[in-house]
Amino acid sequence: MQGYEEIKMLQDAEEIADAVWHLVTGWDYFAKDTVAKQLVRATDSIGANIAESFGRFHYGEKINFLYYARGSTFECKYWLNRALKRGLITTEAHGEYAAKFTEIAKQINGFVKNLKSRRSPKKKPSSLRESGPSYSTDDAPDGVAIFSELHLDWILTNANTDEKTLHAIRTDPRYAPNP
Repeated sequence: MQGYEEIKMLQDAEEIADAVWHLVTGWDYFAKDTVAKQLVRATDSIGANIAESFGRFHYGEKINFLYYARGSTFECKYWLNRALKRGLITTEAHGEYAAKFTEIAKQINGFVKNLKSRRSPKKKPSSLRESGPSYSTDDAPDGVAIFSELHLDWILTNANTDEKTLHAIRTDPRYAPNP
């Protein structure tokens, strides 16, 4: 089994992180303090999150850290755009680095897709059920309705019933519990 250091997307992330470091070391102090620090941190974050994903046990955690890494690739593109607009890099360099970040993002997407396919399927809920209660009218005297008109009115209207109606329903002698 190969170690995480041998994974191509991590090697590519390390390569671009080192290239970005060398790119920005020649910038003036203000450019380094603003754009360069952010670009280097975002670039280093890609590889760091990929590495951290390999240290996680559960697929969900692994995938989450890979998503962080992918998010950092987009942050890097943002900072590259700032560097280009501010005249810190050439259009050619911008294109090269942007293509590398896009490639790493694609590799991360592919790896996430692979992890999701290998993840154990979620367990389906059991189909075991208890039977519901059974109701019988066998004990009701012949010719006696299960519900009185008062009960039916109350059930069908679904209204807020006043205390007088509730009392009448509760005290109906036909439906008193058997002793």
